[in-house]
Amino acid sequence: MPIAGQDYPGDLAQMRAWFPDDEACLDYLDWLRWPNGFQCPACESYSATRQAGRYRCRSCRKRVSVTAGTLFDKTRTPLTVRFEAVWLMTAGKQGVSAAHLHRVLPISSYQTAWTMLSKLRSAMSPAGSLLLAGRVEVDETFIGGPRPGTVGRGAAGKTLVAGAIEVKDHGWGRARLAVIPDASASSLKQFIRANIEAGSTVVSDGWSAYPGALEGYEHERLNVSASGMPAHHSLPAVHRLFASVKRLIDGTYQGSGTAEHLPEYLDEFVFRFNRRHSSSRGLVFLRLLQRAILAQPVSYQELVRVPKPKSASPTGVSGPRAQPGSLNIGPLDRPWRVNGSKIDK
Repeated sequence: MPIAGQDYPGDLAQMRAWFPDDEACLDYLDWLRWPNGFQCPACESYSATRQAGRYRCRSCRKRVSVTAGTLFDKTRTPLTVRFEAVWLMTAGKQGVSAAHLHRVLPISSYQTAWTMLSKLRSAMSPAGSLLLAGRVEVDETFIGGPRPGTVGRGAAGKTLVAGAIEVKDHGWGRARLAVIPDASASSLKQFIRANIEAGSTVVSDGWSAYPGALEGYEHERLNVSASGMPAHHSLPAVHRLFASVKRLIDGTYQGSGTAEHLPEYLDEFVFRFNRRHSSSRGLVFLRLLQRAILAQPVSYQELVRVPKPKSASPTGVSGPRAQPGSLNIGPLDRPWRVNGSKIDK
């Protein structure tokens, strides 16, 4: 297991002390990407020289930067800013919004902040992780504001989300959330097989589609309507899961988690939820950086689900673009004391 204070910063103070400039950030990413030393991504050779922050492979002569082919590929935003964003995204239970990043960090636009967070979310997918196992509660819920239409599983205009969570003897385990097209047996079967290990015990309500969706699983069926108890009493774990993710959407993102981008928000929530018992928030920071450095580059065009053309092209803009802001501004000698300035009371 990685060790706090040695392999990752244990708290915010250590994080800022470890990464005061882009050079330190780049060296940390180098260590994460090639813990056993540089390996050329083209020819897999271990022999290389380093020049001006880049490696040159001795075998194929290819020049490779530490961030090339990762989520940090071709970024103009300083790594100090990106590391701070990763910390803010992983340290709090409810994450951080692009609007908040734009306000508190030297980021030039909301679009830049949104793109930064969206790239990180693309690395948070649970695909490839171990499947849920043991006793697992499963149910569905709708996410979206009040809209006209039929109530219940036939509701129109909202997004249907399936959830699953392990139920342990002393609490709850890992979880999964995913958007599904409908509550049919085929849709539920696809979600269950993609997220729950065969042979596990699945606990559900009395919805008629579950028996057909649970072939190969032990099925514990609860008739919620006949019990006279609210659904969140019969299936407390999965309903607490739904309540938590809705707080994320309505709180941090002010209800702006659109249907097109909802899967990424669900992945972000699950990534943090499944690591809620980590001994340090710095460990979650490390895990996300590990995924980001191994992930493939993603462009802004790939992140936008429904492109919206600009109402008008910018005019009067010429010359080189301004350099993005950095957190590496060096120590300042008590500017509030300069020239004997005073604040009006």
